[in-house]
Amino acid sequence: MTAKQTWSQRFESALHPAIARFNASITFDIELLEYDITGSQAHAKMLGHSQIISPEEAEQLVTGLEQVRQEYRQGKFQPGIDAEDVHFAVEKRLTEIVGDVGKKLHTARSRNDQVGTDTRLYLREQIQQIRQHLREFQHVLLDLAEKNIETLIPGYTHLQRAQPLSLAHHLLAYFQMAQRDWERLGDVYKRVNICPLGSGALAGTTFPIDRKYTAQLLNFDSIYANSLDGVSDRDFAIEFLAAASTIMVHLSRLSEEVILWACEEFRFIHLKDSCATGSSIMPQKKNPDVPELVRGKTGRVFGHLQSMLVIMKGLPLAYNKDLQEDKEAIFDSVNTVKSCLQAMTILLREGMEFRQERLAAAVTEDFANATDVADYLAARGVPFREAYNIVGKVVKTSIYAGKLLKDLTLEEWQQVHPSFDSDIYEAISPRQVVAARNSYGGTGFEQVRQAIASAHSQILQG
Repeated sequence: MTAKQTWSQRFESALHPAIARFNASITFDIELLEYDITGSQAHAKMLGHSQIISPEEAEQLVTGLEQVRQEYRQGKFQPGIDAEDVHFAVEKRLTEIVGDVGKKLHTARSRNDQVGTDTRLYLREQIQQIRQHLREFQHVLLDLAEKNIETLIPGYTHLQRAQPLSLAHHLLAYFQMAQRDWERLGDVYKRVNICPLGSGALAGTTFPIDRKYTAQLLNFDSIYANSLDGVSDRDFAIEFLAAASTIMVHLSRLSEEVILWACEEFRFIHLKDSCATGSSIMPQKKNPDVPELVRGKTGRVFGHLQSMLVIMKGLPLAYNKDLQEDKEAIFDSVNTVKSCLQAMTILLREGMEFRQERLAAAVTEDFANATDVADYLAARGVPFREAYNIVGKVVKTSIYAGKLLKDLTLEEWQQVHPSFDSDIYEAISPRQVVAARNSYGGTGFEQVRQAIASAHSQILQG
């Protein structure tokens, strides 16, 4: 059996097997393999372009790397723990294919700027995919909104009945959250798309490299101006994880509402069999697994953001092995956000339906129209604060009498204040309560129609 190789001639003995396993990252950074190949091909082209190696050698490296890519895609190249990391794995296989010229690939490059480049190549592609998932999520919200402009739903503050809303208006609130998420990721993308390649280990290189040429080949917008910053910066990862966490906040809030809407106490929605499961012991139950899982998975993305902040807070310049821990946080957050967006999109599109009769009844069984009574008096010259107190007393006496405001007789209204007339009943009807809130951004039906048109424009402009 061949003895395990030492790290280099600087070392006299090999790593302890347990330490070798502890040190290795190949089990997770294999995710970067194709990005590593893409970055290495650009680096090889630059070496040839800059006459650091011959054009023929550069072509051999590029062709050999492409063979490694194809072998990986076909399942013929599957590096194990002995490879330590994806970078060594690729370089070793490349050298087996092209011979000693493969050993020239690492000229003027360190694993420090190499891994930074790979991670950025990966993350900018994933950001674009997540933004596409957000767009699909927004389209479903818009479709639902267009179908439910004049569907009413109770609005809540402090989880207490507040004022009735257009259901479309409620759904469009989540559209706007997703729009900010989409824009936020676009802003993060700008700082992801800066190339660290050429920074070397920390101080640059003695070779006459052309960093702008490499960045251009890889479609980066710019290059790092400081080599120390280039290899040690993970601000882009923190920003991405913060943006991912915010997406999960929004999905979790919607999930909480769906869970409430599905329960017997609300009964605002019906969960379809395609997006719900049952109980192992209670045959009558239908559980909202999708929103519950989204709500639960939110915590893991939050945790990855926190771990990244803690990793970075005490690191001196430049690269430190601690930074190996960024990848699992990024990979898992990407996968979690994408799967949760996809699941919630499916749930909204085909996994639930609103109970129209229940919603119509729900907006008539409370005092959510009390503010409109105060507005009614204010419009007739009664100072609002005085009107507010008058209506408060009316609500209190109505509760004691077991009545709703709509049940009061006109005589009872006029005993409260002489300004009340028969038009009070129309003013406090749920549909009129909603329609009357026609201020910009409000829940009035005309405003909601304009908001839907504006939302379509936002998507088209993106």
